[in-house]
Amino acid sequence: MASRAEIDILLPLIVGTTTTIAAIFIHALAMIMIVHFVRRERRLGWAGVVFWKDVTVVTGAVLVALAAHLIQMAAWAIVFELCGEFREFGAALCNSAGNYTTLGCGDKVLSARWRLLGPFEAANGMLMFGLTTAMLFAVVQRLLQARLGDSRA
Repeated sequence: MASRAEIDILLPLIVGTTTTIAAIFIHALAMIMIVHFVRRERRLGWAGVVFWKDVTVVTGAVLVALAAHLIQMAAWAIVFELCGEFREFGAALCNSAGNYTTLGCGDKVLSARWRLLGPFEAANGMLMFGLTTAMLFAVVQRLLQARLGDSRA
């Protein structure tokens, strides 16, 4: 039989890995939406032509990515509630946002049983923000290529 200390590591790792996989799918859907949006704007000839239309495309991409991050924070907050760490969603979401953005907050420290979820969510958030940065860089690059007439765009 597993000792209490092993369960405090194993169970949070299982829950954290499962939640991270769900977050990856949420983020993948957002990235797919951004790719289709930019392709559509390029195909219609609206992207890469006028500065303000490009700003609109980038703004749309940023808002989709932000929505994905907020949904992921909410998913982690729901997990914290299900684990019994919070009684109300608002407090769970505030804690989740602190973890996800690596800002941290001293309002609530998770119990010893679930404490590993905080750093797990922080690692998840850093990776997802990295993906968002790469995607936004790619969007801007495509717009510049279209604007400058690069046929590889």
